[in-house]
Amino acid sequence: MTDLPKTYHVKSFGCQMNVYDGERMAELLGAQGMTATADASAADLVVLNTCHIREKAADRAYSDVGRLRRDDGSKPLIALAGCVAQAEGEEAKRRSKMIDMVVGPQAYHRLPEMVAAAASGQRPVDTDMPAISKFDALPARRRTGPSAFLTVQEGCDKFCTYCVVPYTRGAEISRPASDIIAEAEALAISGAREITLLGQNVNAWSDGSSGLDTLIRRIARISGVERIRYMTSHPTDMTEALITAHGEVPELMPYLHLPVQAGSDRILKAMNRSHTAASYVSIIEQARRARADIAISGDFIVGFPGETEEDFEATLSIIDKVRYAAAYSFKYSPRPGTPAASMPDQVPPQVMDERLQRLQARLAVHSLAFNQATVGKATRILIDRKGRLPGQMIGKTPWLQSVFVETSAAIGEMVDVVTTAALPNSLAGVLATAKAA
Repeated sequence: MTDLPKTYHVKSFGCQMNVYDGERMAELLGAQGMTATADASAADLVVLNTCHIREKAADRAYSDVGRLRRDDGSKPLIALAGCVAQAEGEEAKRRSKMIDMVVGPQAYHRLPEMVAAAASGQRPVDTDMPAISKFDALPARRRTGPSAFLTVQEGCDKFCTYCVVPYTRGAEISRPASDIIAEAEALAISGAREITLLGQNVNAWSDGSSGLDTLIRRIARISGVERIRYMTSHPTDMTEALITAHGEVPELMPYLHLPVQAGSDRILKAMNRSHTAASYVSIIEQARRARADIAISGDFIVGFPGETEEDFEATLSIIDKVRYAAAYSFKYSPRPGTPAASMPDQVPPQVMDERLQRLQARLAVHSLAFNQATVGKATRILIDRKGRLPGQMIGKTPWLQSVFVETSAAIGEMVDVVTTAALPNSLAGVLATAKAA
């Protein structure tokens, strides 16, 4: 039997929920006495926490595995985790002899016992999706950063025709409110001042009698929690009560990430999105009535099968109507096993490329305009990292903009600033006291 690993490295790809899962796996391994290292090549154990949303994600995961072979021919123990692991299962071991264990996103709480099995020469695979929550088996939170992720809901029942999430993450499950509150309290005690609630469809969270709005109000009462965010939401689950909370809960930041994916009702129907362009815009209008300064971000897919130039123009039109502060945009990527992958009229790659460039250019106009509209205004930022220049720090506004400012404030502190310039993806600012002087 090989000695158990003493050091580990976790590398996460993809969405914020993968980041959260990576943090929890790191805490789990730390609780076993292992020490984290930033150098994957020197680690005894490397966990690759993969994403399966985009095409060729599995190929990239195996390339990452191959790069872990050292010059002398040795390698660390390698755990393939996340959604590629869930999708590939036993096949992962056949595709790469370097992989020592395969663990899906609903089974990573069993990682320590899998590591022990791998150290003894076995190659365990666990892609079960148990009804019993994995969260019960995880150690207490030990995070000390100023901003923290907290998963409240997992899985998806929407079955968008382009998406693998229902197959890799399972059905929608809400964590018990008491567990979420306890984790939020632990995060606040450890220094988190901002908590972002996560879920594949986070606004589908429910305890049977109340929804996400009630949970947000409870978290807002926790001492030390000054900011609350949530993502990713689905338009179908955007309730009036949740919209109202944006206008009534000061701790809930004026920022709503609400993916629309396309502006054409014909394409939305083919995507099985269960909303129309008009119903989506109506939600945005309600949110702006509840909180006039709310920033909207979204997700877009260009080149979905059958998308015509007229359909694409409808997407550009909804961008102009909503005026997004930020957005994520992608070319359609066929995922094996999804209905869209076998649909007729697949859009040629060169057409997708051209449309993506046009869409991103339109989004950039609105993003810059949003940033420019905040220049000269006073706001409060949460310092979360150092800047590149001496004495420079970077903090987030309530609207999730990064502001560069010269200050002696430490990471985790709140400071009042006045923004002085707008850049495409950030703002420059000065301390409000310096501006007054």
